Amino acid sequence: MRASPDDHLTIGEIIRRTGVPASALHFYERKGLIFSERGSGNQRIFSRHMIRRISLIIVAKRLNIPLSHVAEVFTTLPTDRAPTHKDWQRVSRIWKRQLEERRRAIETLEQELTGCIGCGCLSLKACLLLNPDDALEGRGPGPVRLQEPNVALPDGPSTRQAT
Repeated sequence: MRASPDDHLTIGEIIRRTGVPASALHFYERKGLIFSERGSGNQRIFSRHMIRRISLIIVAKRLNIPLSHVAEVFTTLPTDRAPTHKDWQRVSRIWKRQLEERRRAIETLEQELTGCIGCGCLSLKACLLLNPDDALEGRGPGPVRLQEPNVALPDGPSTRQAT
């Protein structure tokens, strides 16, 4: 007999198949990431297709994708039936775009950090990572020049420096 995505599995079977503890499954359910029904004896039972959702949650956690983003993407998936191949392709495209954006941000940070550490200029006026004399205080907290790459100091030069 072939398994159907709509077959039901007990919480014990889900734990065995995914390696995710019951406490995490309960947490994911409270967050609306997965869904269960109540079977005989009031035991939680899950549609087999929840295994894929749980697996994607595990992958997302490994990639440091916040659960709030997972929840946002999962809202595009049906809850009353197994998602189709087309449904999963849509989710894949959304996450691919998000991962590409994160990759670009990390590459930019790497270039700026390498330039700062490698230049040895000791010039706080030209450094991309510092805010000399707190000149950019009015622009907000944190590394303003990294968050807004084209911010110039109030007295002049652009933040971009040839490295």
